[in-house]
Amino acid sequence: MQNYVDLHRHAAVRCRFLDHPAIALRLMVAHAIAGSSLWQVRREPQRAANETVAASLAASKAEAAFAEKRREVLALLGQSDEDGPLAGGNGDAFALANVFARLLALSDDDVLRVLAIVMAETLEAGSAVIEALGNHLSVDMAAFWQPDDGFFELLRGRDIANLMLADIGGKPVADGNVSEKVKTQKKIIRDFLAGENGREKVETWLPRWMKFPAESYTNRGGFRTADHWAKVRHLFVSE
Repeated sequence: MQNYVDLHRHAAVRCRFLDHPAIALRLMVAHAIAGSSLWQVRREPQRAANETVAASLAASKAEAAFAEKRREVLALLGQSDEDGPLAGGNGDAFALANVFARLLALSDDDVLRVLAIVMAETLEAGSAVIEALGNHLSVDMAAFWQPDDGFFELLRGRDIANLMLADIGGKPVADGNVSEKVKTQKKIIRDFLAGENGREKVETWLPRWMKFPAESYTNRGGFRTADHWAKVRHLFVSE
């Protein structure tokens, strides 16, 4: 009898539910935040390969801006004392109902703000969707990132460093230092960025890897970011 009651009530509620897309939006957002026995939403863990990557990300301007916007959204949900993630709850039904009730009291614009944070927390790093979204939004990486110590520590290929040097300092400079050690070439790149040691300062330089769309420095292949964009480019760019 319990099963009979449950299924008939479920059938009636979900049929009536179809006439209320604004409520559906709020309930979907609540599920993404709190989870349920049927919803399992996982946040992007942002796992760093080593301490160098972790330290660079922790100092990121984009991460700081995102954290501030998330705190604003948490306040909308009555969690102003919180400073952690929003999405990916453990599926507690009462927590889900609580979030749903909070969302019902918010305007459509505020619900969309919550939704944006939830979606952002669950975007998969290193995936084709990041390339699709970044290109669609014309993201300017220079507004969020500049080459830091971590970038130069991880840059180890002499041929790549020379191609970067050509980008930032011109081909004559790169050709004149092509036989130099990668350490020396990286130092020259940093001189251009800082305007030191007689080098003319270059503002907001981005390596090809960091631009939208991303580009490879060689034809050897294996640069996953550029490969992802190549596979989905035709879906977003009219030839």
